[in-house]
Amino acid sequence: MSLQIKGRHGYSVEFSPYFQHRFACASSQYYGIAGNGTLFIIDQTPNGLVPTVVFDWNDGLFDVTWAENNENVLVTASGDGGIVVWDASQPRGPIKAYKEHTKEVYSVHWSQTRNENFVLSGSWDKLIKLWDIGQTQSLATFSGHEYIVYSVRWSPHIPGCFASASGDQTLRIWDVRKPEFPLNVIPAHNAEILTCDWSKYDQNIVFTGSVDCSIKGWDIRNSRGPICELRGHQYAVRRIKTSPFSKDLLLSCSYDFTVRTWEITHSAPLETIEHHTEFVYGIDHNLHNPGQIVDCGWDEMVKVYNTKSLLSGVR
Repeated sequence: MSLQIKGRHGYSVEFSPYFQHRFACASSQYYGIAGNGTLFIIDQTPNGLVPTVVFDWNDGLFDVTWAENNENVLVTASGDGGIVVWDASQPRGPIKAYKEHTKEVYSVHWSQTRNENFVLSGSWDKLIKLWDIGQTQSLATFSGHEYIVYSVRWSPHIPGCFASASGDQTLRIWDVRKPEFPLNVIPAHNAEILTCDWSKYDQNIVFTGSVDCSIKGWDIRNSRGPICELRGHQYAVRRIKTSPFSKDLLLSCSYDFTVRTWEITHSAPLETIEHHTEFVYGIDHNLHNPGQIVDCGWDEMVKVYNTKSLLSGVR
């Protein structure tokens, strides 16, 4: 299934953790360089992909994350330095907007441990901030990266622990109780790192994707060298997502216009999906439907499809 979001370039997609037919897409006008942003909440229906709620914002929207404690709440990362909170049941506009970052916010992520309702943000201002959307300002600021923070991801296993990936070529592991310095700094690539994600099955494994076209796996207990290196993309790896269903499978998208599926024990991709005509920026797994993927790109297209290669490791 496909949907054209006319005049908008897709930056990020995420399936709802509550409804198997629903996902969100954060997008921008003019490739995010200028103009507005739009958040689409889209349902899969017998008649195709249907936007059920559409929110506009006065700057580009670069990432989106669903709340883990409310099926209607989402948070987006904005080009004006803002963290914007939306409620799909209140379609008049955002319910909150925080603006502490001094440059574009490129990544947001809601805590994956249910007893915490924290949000992380990573920005072009080199900073990471910790938020509780019940509060009026951020709870903590994490500094140390020397260039843009492109990706922040909570550990799905270790409470209060998160990873960050930066243009300074490092992957960093943090504890929210110790914002002064990271627990670990891994010089993961010799180029900008645009994305990271934790294994859903091993609390010590984090993957990174880089402008050097590679994906690498890291054991945070012993980070002297990668545990795996996956090559196949022809241009920068924009986003990776580990499988919720198999410890060895992951998904990636790239500026080479492709989406690829991988088994980490093999260096070459399992499958290469070529159905975009521009950079592919966003991908996600459907938590409720093994093998189903959503992606979005700069060609104004959002696509939902099933891939057999991701089902091969599902038992």
